[in-house]
Amino acid sequence: MLAVGTALGLTFTYLLPLAGAAGASSGAPNSDRGIAATLPGQLVGNSIGGLPVFLGAIAVVVGVLAVGGEYGWGTWKTVLTQGPSRLVVYAGKLFALAVAMLALVLAIFATGALTSAVIALAEGAPMDWPGVGSLLTGIGAGWLIATTWAAFGALLAIAMRGVALPMGLGLVWLLVVQNLLIGVAAPLVSWVNDLQLGLPGSNAGSLVASLGASAQSPGVAELTGPVQAALVVGAYLVAFTGLGGWLLHRRDVI
Repeated sequence: MLAVGTALGLTFTYLLPLAGAAGASSGAPNSDRGIAATLPGQLVGNSIGGLPVFLGAIAVVVGVLAVGGEYGWGTWKTVLTQGPSRLVVYAGKLFALAVAMLALVLAIFATGALTSAVIALAEGAPMDWPGVGSLLTGIGAGWLIATTWAAFGALLAIAMRGVALPMGLGLVWLLVVQNLLIGVAAPLVSWVNDLQLGLPGSNAGSLVASLGASAQSPGVAELTGPVQAALVVGAYLVAFTGLGGWLLHRRDVI
């Protein structure tokens, strides 16, 4: 999953703009951004621009597999009968997911930095890297969004006690329903326009847009301010993890 996420990030933020500049990918997302959009100065926005949708889908899949796989393999009962409480085991799962999401975000930043440096050298462009503060802010925002989507996947897995159905529903929400609400229904229906301001995807898109992500990337639009966006995404993280823990604690694992 780390390799898939990194490959997706490179494709949408570097390969498509390069292909568009060469005239080989007209009409694809990000294909008309030009070479300047792939240089080191755009590292933060490029690295986190895929998290509201496509890289977020990878995080959802990881969250579902990490928790839902235990139901398919029948290992929840084995683990819980050996002593640890359900909430302790659940906390361990969440910690592992948080570490995995940090690794994903760092890998995307690292490969993006390498790719942008190679492009700058090839084009003879200056390497104007973002400041340390901007990098840390971008990494933190990316980690928050990725962990929230992973917690969403874990919640679905606990609620449905499996892998296939929660994975399918999570991806349908992230890739289809959410985009239809934001891109199609919101401009036409006033209450949907208001509703989207409270959705996790809209606020994730607003957060990465405020940090330089291209509005041409799917799901990226500055609909709210960065502070509100970060607070809403953080609230969803707390809600997803809390509800998942409550369900696991209250229900039978089989």
